[in-house]
Amino acid sequence: MPVEEMAKRGRETLRFGPMKPVGLRDPRTGREAYAIAQLRMEDRAGRMWNLVGFQTRLRIPEQQRVFRMIPGLENAEFLRFGSIHRNSYINSPASLSPYLSLRDQPATLFAGQLTGVEGYTESTATGLLAGVNLHRELCGREPVVPPTTTMLGALYRYLREADPKHFQPMNANFGLVDELPGRVKDKRQKREQLAARALRDMAEWAAGL
Repeated sequence: MPVEEMAKRGRETLRFGPMKPVGLRDPRTGREAYAIAQLRMEDRAGRMWNLVGFQTRLRIPEQQRVFRMIPGLENAEFLRFGSIHRNSYINSPASLSPYLSLRDQPATLFAGQLTGVEGYTESTATGLLAGVNLHRELCGREPVVPPTTTMLGALYRYLREADPKHFQPMNANFGLVDELPGRVKDKRQKREQLAARALRDMAEWAAGL
């Protein structure tokens, strides 16, 4: 999604997207930053850096104006300007089995962004599960999916149950997994409990393969 479209959704939106400061502390104060812009080194000499997560449709002069407002980039030399890329993906709820295989060819499995998951970790995880299920298929065993208390199982549920008419790719997020049995008000504590439950359930599931 273009960064300017995210910004239109609200003053705080970018702070919970590409400018999310989790895990990064200001070395001057020791406190977590309000927001960050992540630069990824693109060359061995450290002369070229990529501004991560800033896909944009802004015209070049506007990109220069806006991005030079970021502290430290006032005098940056822009070697390549931002653009939007589009991923191709299958309408998985309408086309694939719950295990992301062709419905009439169970040994043909799909994984990664093609299935409608977003992100490197998500794509890698679906690839690993596709390998497990291909092996099970070739051995005459039923395919499997982790429980929906785990992030991988919850992603597979989304790909299975999303509305085919409005299907959009999805990143891993805590909103996908099953709710905890009791209400937990503190967000950090809730996420810790969700993660601990997922680790237990995934270990139990994997032990039964």
